[in-house]
Amino acid sequence: MARLTMEDRVAIEDLFVRYACALDEGDAETVVACFAQDASLESPAIGKRTGRAAIREFAERFARYRQGGAQLRHVISNLRMQIDGDRARAQCYLTAFLTRHGQSRLLPPGHYDCDLVNVDGEWLFERRVVVHDHEYELEGL
Repeated sequence: MARLTMEDRVAIEDLFVRYACALDEGDAETVVACFAQDASLESPAIGKRTGRAAIREFAERFARYRQGGAQLRHVISNLRMQIDGDRARAQCYLTAFLTRHGQSRLLPPGHYDCDLVNVDGEWLFERRVVVHDHEYELEGL
C-alpha cells in the first residue's frame, strides 16, 4: 500500500460528503458524477445497480421520494482509507435519519464499503456497498 497523501485524503472525504449531501438534497446529477462509468452500487433499499444509467435511476428515485415529502439525512463518520496507486479502499460508519409526515426516525446504523478509482485526477466510486445492522423498509420508496 502506498502512503496516503493529504490531498488524496481530502479528495476522498469530499467524495463521501458530496455523495451523501447530494442524495439527501435530491441532486441526481451530483450523485451520478460521484461514480465511475462502470461502477456498481449495492444497497438493501435498491438492490444492486451497475453503470451510471442504473445509478441515475436510483438517484432519481430518491429525488422523487424527497419531492414526495421524505427527507433523508445520511451522516458519515469514522472514515478510513488505504490507497494503492490509482485505486483505493474506503469504509465509514453510516447513520441515517428519515423525516416523513412530521415524524423523524433513525434508520438502522451501518457502514459504507467502497472501492475507488482515480480518473484523470478525480477520485470516484467504483464499487459502493451499503450495509445496515438489520433489515428495514422505507415506506413509499
